[in-house]
Amino acid sequence: MTLSTVQTDQLLDLARGQLQASNVVLSRPQLLIIVDRSPSVQQLLVVAASPSEGWQVIGATHVSTGKPGRREHFLTPLGVLQNTPDIVGYRAEGTRNEYGIRGLGVRGMRVWDFGWQETDNWRWPGTKINIRMAMHATDPDALEPRIGRPDSQGCIRIPAVLNRFLDRHGVIDAEIETAAQSDPRFAALLLPGRIPTPIAGNTVVVVDSSLARQSGLAAMTQR
Repeated sequence: MTLSTVQTDQLLDLARGQLQASNVVLSRPQLLIIVDRSPSVQQLLVVAASPSEGWQVIGATHVSTGKPGRREHFLTPLGVLQNTPDIVGYRAEGTRNEYGIRGLGVRGMRVWDFGWQETDNWRWPGTKINIRMAMHATDPDALEPRIGRPDSQGCIRIPAVLNRFLDRHGVIDAEIETAAQSDPRFAALLLPGRIPTPIAGNTVVVVDSSLARQSGLAAMTQR
């Protein structure tokens, strides 16, 4: 699915709204990631965002977000996720589970860990639950071909090629790069030979365009 200009602009507006609601202010031009968890969209945008100028989409791809309804599967939480030195991320070991699945992808794939985040608990409507939120690759044989539809336990599954791009260029590693200068844990995490972008950021914004459409339709029916 290729997003139209109208759809893209809507996602940018939704992301700005999430940043404002979370009191996150962009103080400089930087890259950020927008994820639309809408079941019919499942898209990730890499955006060059400026506090004073328009935002520009520099890349897009499909992802898979949470698919509630099965044990330990929940909606990917809406809101702002930030990659900070409060949590040390990690890399996939490439080990297989009892079903032969490499849930985080092949060995060495980056895992961005955003800690515990609150989302809807489908088992008891109207309640919330905390899930461990991350963005990572997935099994290249069994699960990556399914990217583009809701499929995860709540994390953001991304293609391996995007994982490598974000990792190599430190797209959301601005604070991690700084921490790595004095903390060997972060120095060990970051990719040797990387080429960090000078406009790296630290933010992933999760939106849901289907909720916006539902709100718009509801408003129209009330006129």
